Amino acid sequence: MKQIKDYHHKKVLVLGLAKSGVSAASLLHKLGAFVTVNDSKPLNENPEAQELLEQGITVICGSHPIELLDEGFQLIVKNPGIPYHNPMIQRAMEKGIPIITEVELAYCVSEAPFLAITGSNGKTTTTTLLFNMLEEDNKKPLIAGNIGTVASDVAQMAEKDNNIVIELSSFQLMGIDQFKPKIAIITNIYDAHLDYHGTREEYAKAKGYITKNQEEADYLIVNIEQEAVMDIARRSKATIIPFSAQRELKLGAFVKDGSIYFHDEKIMDVKDIVLPGAHNLENILSSVAAAKLTGAKNESIIAVLNTFEGVKHRLQYIGEIKGRRFYNDSKATNILATKNALAAFSAPTILLAGGLDRGNEFDELLPALKNVKAMITFGETAEKMERLGKMAGIKNIQRVDNVEKAVPAAFDFSEQGDVILLSPACASWDQYKTFEVRGDIFINAVHKLK
Repeated sequence: MKQIKDYHHKKVLVLGLAKSGVSAASLLHKLGAFVTVNDSKPLNENPEAQELLEQGITVICGSHPIELLDEGFQLIVKNPGIPYHNPMIQRAMEKGIPIITEVELAYCVSEAPFLAITGSNGKTTTTTLLFNMLEEDNKKPLIAGNIGTVASDVAQMAEKDNNIVIELSSFQLMGIDQFKPKIAIITNIYDAHLDYHGTREEYAKAKGYITKNQEEADYLIVNIEQEAVMDIARRSKATIIPFSAQRELKLGAFVKDGSIYFHDEKIMDVKDIVLPGAHNLENILSSVAAAKLTGAKNESIIAVLNTFEGVKHRLQYIGEIKGRRFYNDSKATNILATKNALAAFSAPTILLAGGLDRGNEFDELLPALKNVKAMITFGETAEKMERLGKMAGIKNIQRVDNVEKAVPAAFDFSEQGDVILLSPACASWDQYKTFEVRGDIFINAVHKLK
């Protein structure tokens, strides 16, 4: 870890805890900052805050008092989930207090370069693939961010010969200042998190921050088929490496004659890839490009793609019961992810869908429902999902209280050879703390059926 002086004797407010806030507060304390932590959860229900208190860090819990900002803080480290329209954040911006997220701290202390992945869909799969390829090639990767350990924890133990592979959300990227990945990937950009960002333009702008500090010696790997992504690429100073699953390219990663190529070098045949779904081919291409740029050998890349079946909660195969195949796609928190999941199957499908209502309709899903024979709906959007199902001419539609009850209900509508798919097209926060919790409940309910 770099022993930097940037935060020494600086008065810093860590706003919001969770894992990233705890890590940020502890790291800042080590770096000699005068740290105050503010979290909305009461202290007696907040073991993380109690732990920081024992370290000698000032802790204020139970609310976010705006008058706290009158105490002369020079920096705020914000939990990524706190929106910028939050009154506390608005007041801080009015006072000109710089606001960063924990990933910026990680970058400042890391000895190792960052390989950063963002996008609306596919970033977890891409991150996992890249990590596995580098691990297979003995490139000493460490995994961090939304998919792994908190970035600033990883950065503290990273050495110069490591590579930190990190999945980053738009929320995290809005809080960077100096962060500069050696390699950045933008998988795609679709409408997402508009309740946080306000507009698609602001959301795309946040995604583009991943390359704002990159230079010509750095690489930006981009989906050439997406204008929103290419618009970011045109403004980047990095060396652009495109990928496409639809056409042959002069350089970059692409498919030609049924094989994956990087530049003019054949890597492997597409038919030998285990991971299902046409959308996953794009994730594979971007991860291959990053692995090759990091110096990974073809043999290592092929070994991973010959065996990698996917990540948990993303089209995860759970098992088969009496000829019905169960898939957990709880990470499908938007319409595109569910469209991609449905496109991966030709068998009759029972779709389990619903969740947090962000104000949008689901008409875009209509063409993807051609193989759906029944729908089980739940959560705040259950009624909207039912309306969609009726528009698609689906005769069997049932509303249930939650995911646990959706599994036996789906089984009752199913026959041998059917797919039972949890792919909610919505965030989980109306009923579950995370999409992982939602997916685990689905998995447990399937096991109960057995």
